[in-house]
Amino acid sequence: MYQMFIDGQWCDAAGGGTIDVLAPADGRVYAQVPRGRAQDVDRAVRAAQSALDGEWGRLSATERGRVLHRIGQKILAHADELTEIEARDTGKPLATARNDIQVLARYFEFYGAAADKVHGEVIPFFNGYTVNLLRERLGVTAHIIPWNYPAQMLGRSVAPALAMGNATVLKPAEDTPLSALRVAQLATEAGLPAGALNIVTGLGEEAGAALASHPGIDFVSFTGSNEVGSLIQQACSQTPVKCVLELGGKSPQIVFDDVDIERAAPIIVKAIVQNAGQTCTAGSRLLVQKGIYERFVSRVVALFAQVRVGTPEMDFDCGPVMNAAQQARVQRYVDEARQAGVPVLAEGQLADDLPRNGFYVKPTMFGPVDPASRLACEEVFGPVLAVIPFEDEAEAIRIANGTEYGLLAAIWTENGGRQQRVAKAVRAGQVFINSYGAGGGVELPFGGTKRSGHGREKGFLALEEVSTTKTVVHFHGE
Repeated sequence: MYQMFIDGQWCDAAGGGTIDVLAPADGRVYAQVPRGRAQDVDRAVRAAQSALDGEWGRLSATERGRVLHRIGQKILAHADELTEIEARDTGKPLATARNDIQVLARYFEFYGAAADKVHGEVIPFFNGYTVNLLRERLGVTAHIIPWNYPAQMLGRSVAPALAMGNATVLKPAEDTPLSALRVAQLATEAGLPAGALNIVTGLGEEAGAALASHPGIDFVSFTGSNEVGSLIQQACSQTPVKCVLELGGKSPQIVFDDVDIERAAPIIVKAIVQNAGQTCTAGSRLLVQKGIYERFVSRVVALFAQVRVGTPEMDFDCGPVMNAAQQARVQRYVDEARQAGVPVLAEGQLADDLPRNGFYVKPTMFGPVDPASRLACEEVFGPVLAVIPFEDEAEAIRIANGTEYGLLAAIWTENGGRQQRVAKAVRAGQVFINSYGAGGGVELPFGGTKRSGHGREKGFLALEEVSTTKTVVHFHGE
């Protein structure tokens, strides 16, 4: 039985309730965490405010940076333990979980180094005046993170907020709360003052809703579904406070006929099967120019058919999806496409003797797919690839922009002019040319357009999101 972490102390939920945590690999309950509700959220927010009024709020930017750096070092020192926790919690292969922990540490290192690099400005004004623009913390920040990358998302959301001097309240997904609780303990050992980081475990509709609507919150960061994101934004509008939303994607891989096939094909396969396709930036649409369609797709098919699915310990290409609901969701999309007669180009391989109650799905590649179909337009959030042919550059851009999402895109071509034209025309928060993904991309501002959300995380822009400015106008005479 685990406890939540508030004001530097471990505690049960005020109401005494608990939530079962299931292992995706075998469907078994392997842990219980407190079922936090509004009373627990209120206690955490009050603890965060006390931290701002106390030791944490008095630290200089340099001292905050040193604390964050020590947290990163603690994470690296316990990387093997955290890897096991993350793999068990999410079902992802050990190699993937290990990379996630390295990225988690990198967030604290990056923002620890950035803490004292945030500068203000001097604004030229009338003679006899000096005008300073100061950049300051927001106050108490709320962070509601999803289950697909719990460790990475903690670092991505919390580290910049702490670097700016905010005090934080984190609500991890009820499916994957354990890495956050362990990091909270390590952060305390690294010298983070009580109340600067609070972890409230619970259900989204209870603890998450109470956190987003709490009057003591000054900022909300949320990553998840469009439906919940809309509710978060509505809650923030009542207070009102700023929010950053990252709400998913249907990212296109646009392959032109001058592509380097041997370089592109394995990256494209990895981009959809990594983390069992449960990635907001998964390259779930493969757009291929007709002149190279058969040759390129046949190469992707050969690689896709070699994809292996297994338990975390097997360390294959991908593991199970997160839970029974996610398994059913992915299977519905696959079954619907099959019933509609969409050709199956390739399937991955499920390992022998997988646990009967694990949440496994077979990676599936369909094509050609109608670009207006549900499979091509909606986020499946599983290892399902839709292949779509196109004629020319104009059609490729039209198809790429033809969904409600705009998070990430990739362009595969050796033509320099085309690279720039398409990159500017595609509506996405990030565009990769002859590559895909960034291994965490801690330094690279990240966020979406359209229904993929708004605001930016990662890089130095994240520090702007979790801070505000103050204009100080001083009349001193000429």
